[in-house]
Amino acid sequence: MNGTRSWPQALAIYLGAALVLIWSGGPFLWQFSTSLQLDKALTAGTPSFWPDPFTIEHYYNAFIEKELHRYIWNSLVVSLATTFLCLFVGSLGAFALSRLNVRGRFGILMVILSVSMFPQIALVGPLYLLAASLGLLDSYTALIITYLALGLPLVTWVLFGYFETLPKEIDEAARMDGIGVPGLLWYIILPMSLPSLVTTGLLAFITAWNEFLFALAFTSNIDRQTIPVGIANFTNLYYVPWGDIAAASAVVTVPLIILVLFFQRHIIEGLTQGGIKE
Repeated sequence: MNGTRSWPQALAIYLGAALVLIWSGGPFLWQFSTSLQLDKALTAGTPSFWPDPFTIEHYYNAFIEKELHRYIWNSLVVSLATTFLCLFVGSLGAFALSRLNVRGRFGILMVILSVSMFPQIALVGPLYLLAASLGLLDSYTALIITYLALGLPLVTWVLFGYFETLPKEIDEAARMDGIGVPGLLWYIILPMSLPSLVTTGLLAFITAWNEFLFALAFTSNIDRQTIPVGIANFTNLYYVPWGDIAAASAVVTVPLIILVLFFQRHIIEGLTQGGIKE
């Protein structure tokens, strides 16, 4: 049997891929179309996919009237700081559990994983009281620390799985060359683990970028509120500006799509290589 597929198999594969693409990209395309339509078209009895007439009024409202750029800046600060700290702390933890002689390492990993199993709604109240007692409300610090706790278990697990695929002979060769433990991590393990670092970094960034519940509880003014909270604040008691919300959603989603497409090769390699033991 040769490796070529018959035309029914090829047709089924392409049809399935097209359905997945429509299912995944359809809502975003509809959101983007909504952001370019007039309010009267959005409230019409029969919705239309194609904007007629075309308008950028909602983008003007989002940036000028609603000050979307301030929410974007807050999300960038919090998400980038969270990503850096998750990679820094997670790589140290994963390296210690994978390459050093740590007793009960799998028990430690189970404890780390169990931390992420608590429902967020059960943690909001205690964390809010803690942040209030420490004077951290309406600050980046409260969000960064919280998001670090949310993202660190996954980052540690993924990096641990990838580090385990690297041959232990590398450690012995490094010691023979006079490289210590910090040098082994910094000069050898981390450069070889670039796909896993990219994958976990993007996951941590997207988690912090999209998080809503803690950002809503810990912030109360535009100086520290992130994008999800800012978009939620677009609405008022009697009116929901669907066009403005669609425009803001499109603006904040496009960078994530670009990042994923740009690093897709590293993401696929980072997610799959960790499951293969060499």
